[in-house]
Amino acid sequence: MSSLDWIVLVATLSFIVLYGVWKSRGKQNMESYFLGNQSMPWYIVLLSIIGTQASAITFISAPGQAYTDGMRFVQYYFGLPLAMVVLCITFVPIFHKLKVYTAYEFLEQRFDLKTRTLTAAIFLIQRGLSTGISICAPSIILSSLLGWNLYWTNLIMGGLLIIYTVAGGTRAVSYTQTLQLVVIFSGMFLAGWMVVHLLPADIGFKEALQVSGKMNKLNVIVTKFDWNDKYNIWSGLIGGFFLALSYFGTDQSQVGRYLSAKSVRESRLGLLMNGLVKVPMQFLILLIGALVFVFYLYFRAPLFFNEAQLQRVYATSHGPALRELENQYNTLSTAKQRQVKTLAAAMEKKEETAIATAKNALQATEDKAQQVRSEAVMLIKNADPTGDASDTNYIFLHFVVHNLPKGLVGLLIAIIFLAAWGSIAAALNSLASTTVVDVYKRLYKKEETPEKYMRMSRIWTLIWGIFCIAVAQFASSLGSLIEVVNVLGSWFYGVTLGIFLVAFYLKRIGGTATFCAAIGAEIIVLIMFWLDKVSWLWLNAIGCLLVIGFALILQPFVDRRLSK
Repeated sequence: MSSLDWIVLVATLSFIVLYGVWKSRGKQNMESYFLGNQSMPWYIVLLSIIGTQASAITFISAPGQAYTDGMRFVQYYFGLPLAMVVLCITFVPIFHKLKVYTAYEFLEQRFDLKTRTLTAAIFLIQRGLSTGISICAPSIILSSLLGWNLYWTNLIMGGLLIIYTVAGGTRAVSYTQTLQLVVIFSGMFLAGWMVVHLLPADIGFKEALQVSGKMNKLNVIVTKFDWNDKYNIWSGLIGGFFLALSYFGTDQSQVGRYLSAKSVRESRLGLLMNGLVKVPMQFLILLIGALVFVFYLYFRAPLFFNEAQLQRVYATSHGPALRELENQYNTLSTAKQRQVKTLAAAMEKKEETAIATAKNALQATEDKAQQVRSEAVMLIKNADPTGDASDTNYIFLHFVVHNLPKGLVGLLIAIIFLAAWGSIAAALNSLASTTVVDVYKRLYKKEETPEKYMRMSRIWTLIWGIFCIAVAQFASSLGSLIEVVNVLGSWFYGVTLGIFLVAFYLKRIGGTATFCAAIGAEIIVLIMFWLDKVSWLWLNAIGCLLVIGFALILQPFVDRRLSK
């Protein structure tokens, strides 16, 4: 990066850290540390919810996902608006009425201690690992593209935000997320504008969309039902609904965001607005990836976007074979440059026969290029079995680093840090609150001074921060990062949601039946994932329904045993 990029990067990150520390000033207790004294207006709640969900993985991996697979990933979010409505009707008023710090306190009041502890433990495992990935994912990419040391990048990525998260708790997290999102969306808008600006003079936004559509990158809706298809409207509406309901209703990293609102009304407004904003926001992020695909039709794309990995393979005995594949790919890229211009000219003249001919020729060349890329990926796997053989996560940042002007590159790199910080800070705050409230205070030290609980809250925020950085140091070869995090969540979210739905709606079901049902359902979900029988989005619905079904079956046996 240039000196200007470094200045922009350091200045942006320093300002956010100082702003977070400034917002954390003043005397605090557990209520202010974990709930922000329940004083947040709905728009801060909205931005905090978005900032928690939209991690660096969203802004790094989603454009690459659209580049490789089109925009159908947006269907993953189609169930979210409906989930927000259900949350506002059921979850929000109950949590506010009970005045809980965490969602899992409610489960002891409804069931028993063991069910509360099991659910809290599931959350701590899942969220701790996911947060480690959220640190590791952008660090791997930045270290590869910019030549930074991976371990130091992880430490900086996770370490700086710990300063204001430990100091300020929920209030600092919420207000810094608001500022972070302003910077993030400004930078992403500039990146999208630059993609179109850098295209040939006769190709504008409309023409770029037309080319992208002809190449099947604007495949927003897929109606065909297929259990094994990850992204279609059915898996998005049904599986996405259960995933969103569980994530926003039972994951403390999100529950803690809207519990900080000043009233039930403010919580509901924040969640409902999230349901309205999230789908178009994700659509626009994916659209940037579709436009980047068009950019690399007009200009030569690398054979493999992780150039550091390419250089490592070049140094092995597989180097000559890889260079031969690169030559083939470059020849095909030159052909695509001619063919896409022919397609654009035909579309301008609206000659349907010429459009169809040019499209078929371009698609045939693109298919050949993808075949060459597939051969290159296999060769990379053979040459370096421990290396990352997926370059989806490198596509957008490769475009940024190699094509954007000085200063804007530094801003886009800062955005990756800020997006990571937003989700990681909220996760650390929720991990600490669950540990202190559901484990330390409930199981070990029931009677302590407020000062001691406050001190333990900060200590556990720091401990979880160190744990997540440690997980990041050992994570590698993650594939598409935006999928990895969501797949990990799908192992547990459905089961957790099932526990809460039984608690809310099946009043005659007790804790023992629910506890056993949850364990059985979790085992089946993990087995189904291991056998790869259904797409991972369906695991959310399956886990939830298994808990409900098992609990209904087991409760009569529990009643019979108690009556003896």
